[in-house]
Amino acid sequence: MMVRSGNPAVGLGTLISAVVLLLLCAAGTGWPQSAPPALGVQEQGPALPPATPAPSAPPAREDNPGLINEMGKLFDKLPSILPPIKSPSEAMNDLSRLAKPSSMVSGRIACPVSSNGAPDCKQAADQLCQSKGYKEGKSLNADSAEKCSAKVLIPGRQRKPDDCRTDTFVTSALCQN
Repeated sequence: MMVRSGNPAVGLGTLISAVVLLLLCAAGTGWPQSAPPALGVQEQGPALPPATPAPSAPPAREDNPGLINEMGKLFDKLPSILPPIKSPSEAMNDLSRLAKPSSMVSGRIACPVSSNGAPDCKQAADQLCQSKGYKEGKSLNADSAEKCSAKVLIPGRQRKPDDCRTDTFVTSALCQN
């Protein structure tokens, strides 16, 4: 199952770990091994002639155009290409600076009826937030109730469509400065 993340650092970390794993698998079988140390008595062989002094400059390394060499060149260039990776605390500080401070408030403000007949609860949420000292708000919770005239209580009277109406109220809102 593949997990996708919107964070480019996570994708890059996955790519780097895959490349390192590939390098270890490819290079793991070809590491040179030294002879194991011999325990016990060693036989003396013929004496070697004295070593000649080494030249002052190191020998030039051959450029191997293989895959491993090219991957090494890529890793040498990566720190200059990539932006610096932030610590989790730095990332959280950046996110908190982007988010607007907000607060949830409770109350009961009637939503006025808009021109199309639907309740306008954005305006009621703004009024609720302004009554608590904030600038604007968004409705989180609303309630509705049926309000009828006293004519409905008259015995024997037929109920008419205009006798009752449904009122909508904002009861909680998320307010911002």
